[in-house]
Amino acid sequence: MNLANLERLTPYCWTVPLAPGERRAPVLLYGSEPLLVSMDDKVLEQLLNVARLPGLVGAAMTMPDAHWGYGFPIGGVAAFDPAAGGVVSAGGVGFDISCGVRCLRTTLSETDLNRKMTAVADALFETIPAGLGVEGAVRLTMKEIDDVLLGGAAWAVERGYGTAADLDYIEERGTMAGALPSAISDLAKRRQLGEMGTLGSGNHYLEVQVVEQVFDHEAARAFGIEVGQVVIAIHCGSRGLGHQIGSDYLVSLARAAGRLGITLPDRELACAPIESPEGQAYLGAMRAAINCALANRQILTHLTRQALTPLFPNATIETLFDVSHNTCKAEYHEVDGSRRLLYVHRKGATRAFGPGHESLPARYRAVGQPVVIGGSMGTGSYILAGMATSETRAFASASHGAGRAMSRRQALQRWRGRELVDDLAAQGILIRTRSMRGVAEEAPGAYKDVDLVAEATEAAGLARRVARLRPRICVKG
Repeated sequence: MNLANLERLTPYCWTVPLAPGERRAPVLLYGSEPLLVSMDDKVLEQLLNVARLPGLVGAAMTMPDAHWGYGFPIGGVAAFDPAAGGVVSAGGVGFDISCGVRCLRTTLSETDLNRKMTAVADALFETIPAGLGVEGAVRLTMKEIDDVLLGGAAWAVERGYGTAADLDYIEERGTMAGALPSAISDLAKRRQLGEMGTLGSGNHYLEVQVVEQVFDHEAARAFGIEVGQVVIAIHCGSRGLGHQIGSDYLVSLARAAGRLGITLPDRELACAPIESPEGQAYLGAMRAAINCALANRQILTHLTRQALTPLFPNATIETLFDVSHNTCKAEYHEVDGSRRLLYVHRKGATRAFGPGHESLPARYRAVGQPVVIGGSMGTGSYILAGMATSETRAFASASHGAGRAMSRRQALQRWRGRELVDDLAAQGILIRTRSMRGVAEEAPGAYKDVDLVAEATEAAGLARRVARLRPRICVKG
């Protein structure tokens, strides 16, 4: 990104001054100078387009891991007020609705893992359905999929996939209110009938990690983690159903924008007023997709326990936290001294409530919400905690990953999957995959430096680092 177009407000916050006569909301780009330099100029172009949408409150923002996406930049945050004509945008949520991370803590140590590394990798690969279009053992009818879309993770627990204790550590306690299965096409539902409890492809993964370093010992104690402990991250979303909802509503929201005279700076920003019939229908469908994703990660948690229990009969595997990073949620925030109901779009951005927030489980309330920054399969990931300053600076939002530094096509031209798997094995990291092409697309070098992203996230006051995680086993889609 050409920084000549930006004005530096703080060492980790940048803006673009308004040109004479220009009409748009402010923009804020969080990140260090090296991270912003590494971003494509398209990120800024997309952010400025978001700032021209009606009803935006405060600034349109990007997180330190931002890269360009469909309409909205990935790593983008934007809040809209329905009372001010604010809109909801399918492009502001993304196609993989409610993609997120379930983090599991275990009672296993790295020493335990080292004794059975290959067996653990093979057991997870055999048990976790992964890959493009791969279906799982859970088969649903059209009636049952509606139950999933209303019940979320609670539906899965009721059918024996996990425990009630898991629900305490999932946002919305595992069930998103306001879901409208009737607002979803039969095509979208049929795409999901065989995909519950599957990982998918692309950047989705199940990763066995070891806590390498602790930065915040108080928060680490609250989260139940310590150096040398094995944790497991599950990264996936609402699979084919969410993608079809995104495709369907991009058409209907674009028509609504045209009918209501909303000028779209980019067709990919198709949107409708929150209070319009089209806006309400999309929100109902999107909330149902959130429930689909939460149920999916709940079933995958159950399958993970099934895979590991025969190898470690005395180990416990608990949900540390589950939070999505592709959503639009109705939340109350303080704006200019007033508490207002806003619809916060987070696309590739994680909700990050600070200490004391009423929605957090009692165990974490004093230290803030767990936030996971997923890195690459060859570098590392981070667990962070929400900060009070994130509320005022970014509507309680933070980074969600390392963020791509290059496209998948560029990565394919540069790396070979087989070579990467062998190189990582030599570093003590086992990869299990059905697609060497997928491994090359997700090469560690195709991502930004996750350490720089985590440092910038903390320095910008969005979330503070609690622990760094080192990958040991990665099951790729």
